[in-house]
Parts: sequence; structure tokens; C-alpha cells
Amino acid sequence: MITGRLKGKHIILASQSPRRHYLLKELGLEFEIRDVSVPEIYPAGLHPAEIAIYLAELKAAGIDDRALDENTIIITADTIVSLGGEILGKPSDHDEAVVMLQKLSGRKHDVITAVCLKSIRKKHVFHVLSSVCFKELSQDEIEYYIDNFQPFDKAGGYGIQEWIGYIGINKIEGSFFNVMGLPVKELYDELLKF
Repeated sequence: MITGRLKGKHIILASQSPRRHYLLKELGLEFEIRDVSVPEIYPAGLHPAEIAIYLAELKAAGIDDRALDENTIIITADTIVSLGGEILGKPSDHDEAVVMLQKLSGRKHDVITAVCLKSIRKKHVFHVLSSVCFKELSQDEIEYYIDNFQPFDKAGGYGIQEWIGYIGINKIEGSFFNVMGLPVKELYDELLKF
């Protein structure tokens, strides 16, 4: 049982994402939430998976090592959406969300989440890729979704667990939870080994 293997560990999830909070809680773990604010800027020329890894490690570096003890495990994560090599971040406003969903409409894109596990002694980073296929979305569907769900805190401008996922996703290859922002099965496996 994961809680037995991690008994006595102080787990810190360095994320403000309510979806990550929910998913980690569903694993049956007790954890502390800590905010780590770092600018999500990365060097030019990185491939999509390298971007997610870079940002997850950057977030982990934002936790002061002096705050760690022998029993602390920090978890950070970053999720990116890649459409034919173009990175779709979090939309800044309604118009940008519309443009993103128009780009995703009728096409397949990749969602990559990188997770960094960090303790006082070691660090381990892994990433998971899922592919998502959207149906052709009508302008009315796009506008309804943005107006009612305001997905401005979500990479690619959508949340798969929301209305747009119910009506707009034709197929997923890989982890559904990865698309939500945390690959829980892989995280479970990696925590047991960490």
C-alpha cells in the first residue's frame, strides 16, 4: 500500500492547480500544498518534452533546500500542449482561448506532463505523453465552453474533465489523468521507487 511505504514522509505538492490537488488526494496521500511562483520561460530550441521537464525542474529549484529534511519529498509538475510542434500555453483572455480551440478543432495534439520528485538527497524527473483527438468544434461550442468554463488557467485553453471533453474528444491515446495535469499511475509507480 502506498501510504504504508510512504509512512513518515512529508510530501509537498508545489502547485496551485486544483486538478493536481484533487488527483494527488485521490491517491490516498496526505500532503502539504506550497505555492512556487516561477516565470514559465524556457530556452529556445527545446523539444516539447524538454520544455515540460525544464519547467518542472525550475519549479523544484524554487523550493529552498534548507526547507527540506530527511523525510520530505517535493512534487512539482508542468503540463504543456503541443500541436505540430507549436506550444499552446495558458490563454491570456477570451480571444486567445478561441484561437487555441480553433487550432485544436478537428486535429490531434500531444499533452506532455513532466513531474519532478525532489528530496534532500536526490531528484528524479519523468514525463508522460498522451495524444488527444478533437472533433471539429463549431464556433458556438467554442464560445459556450469559454464563456461558461473560462479555461484561462489551462494549457491549450481546455480541461478534458469539463464540458468540452465530454462533447469534443474523439479519442485519447495514453493517460486521461495526464491530460488533466498529473499522470497519477506513473506518479504512484515512481513514488514507490523514489
